Amino acid sequence: MSEAQPVVFLLDDDARFVKALSALLQCSGYTTRPFTSVDDFLREHDVGCPGCLILDVRMPGVTGLELQSVLAARGITRPIIFLSAHGDIRMSVRAMKAGAVTFLPKPVRKAELLSAVGEALRADAFERARQREGADLLERLATLTPREREVLDLVLAGKLNKQIALELCTAEKTVKSHRGHILEKLRVKNTSALLGLFAQIRTPQGRAISGAVPPKDPGGGAGAGSTA
Repeated sequence: MSEAQPVVFLLDDDARFVKALSALLQCSGYTTRPFTSVDDFLREHDVGCPGCLILDVRMPGVTGLELQSVLAARGITRPIIFLSAHGDIRMSVRAMKAGAVTFLPKPVRKAELLSAVGEALRADAFERARQREGADLLERLATLTPREREVLDLVLAGKLNKQIALELCTAEKTVKSHRGHILEKLRVKNTSALLGLFAQIRTPQGRAISGAVPPKDPGGGAGAGSTA
């Protein structure tokens, strides 16, 4: 099943600006969802919908930078493009350090905006693919027995079969059998592919997914120009 069409979410307290920005993006082939209130955005924002957010920095009440922090605290990795008529270097640095795609001045040039939107949507697609791969790997990891999990952790630590057997007080041929079952259940052909799988797919905290899954209970079952 193909993923839903990406949406460019717009949030700015200036209704006329939001309307003009929405029209510009729609003319360029993008689907938009405009908002002029942070509360409305938080209430109606569909986290599961692919896309990006174009966000004003200075708004009454919750500012754009504060909203960026709120979304991050909720684990929402929506790529953000900041716009501001009153931005400064400090704001820009803070936004970029927190993961913003870019920080553009108002009035924004169409070419710069469309380039930023394209970059943001690519980043969103990449992150969503990474999350899907991670979720799939977690499901596969859940099929491993507790002993296979122990062997896997030692394989990922770079241990050889003989070393694993010694550490687990078992026969080397038993370790080889476990490794074969691990490769089969995780759907990889060899140890090199196994190591590559865990090197590429990590949790948001940067830890290998193998360590993110709790062990099983041993007692249980296995327009040209600018817009202002």
